[in-house]
Amino acid sequence: MTYDITLVRVQPGLTLQETLDRLNAGFDPDADLPLLRLTDAQRHEWDRILGRVSRHIGSVESEEYQYSLTLETVGPSGRVQLDYCGDTAHIEVAYRYTGPAALEVMELAYRIARIVEDESGLTGHDFEVGQPTRTGDPVRAAVQLSGVSGWAQHHLSRRITGRTR
Repeated sequence: MTYDITLVRVQPGLTLQETLDRLNAGFDPDADLPLLRLTDAQRHEWDRILGRVSRHIGSVESEEYQYSLTLETVGPSGRVQLDYCGDTAHIEVAYRYTGPAALEVMELAYRIARIVEDESGLTGHDFEVGQPTRTGDPVRAAVQLSGVSGWAQHHLSRRITGRTR
């Protein structure tokens, strides 16, 4: 389970929500995912995103998969994963960070989202707390991440290890 931030290329004449509704209407959970087929412009966007994240945030690992291009941060701030598909992108943060660590990793996630927005024209939204990533407050996101992480660590780790009160 991950904390997710969504980025999408808003279709002309539509709102972010209308664009997402159209994308979701065409989604078939039983179908194979479409293979990644980026345009030259989208490939250049990815190169700019990767370069800027590396310069401004630090070391990242990058891979190309059949369905997306992926980068993961490497370092003490925590692990943030970005999956880029051309007209959409997703940022994932594992529910393992609490307190100050949650703030540090969410500030990182929002910085990456803003770089993606700048370099690709995608629009980012954090539906977990209902705010755009461009102007949203990473503190609100960190509070949500920390709360869910703390709950999961308290309640689910007991079930996994067999401990009860």
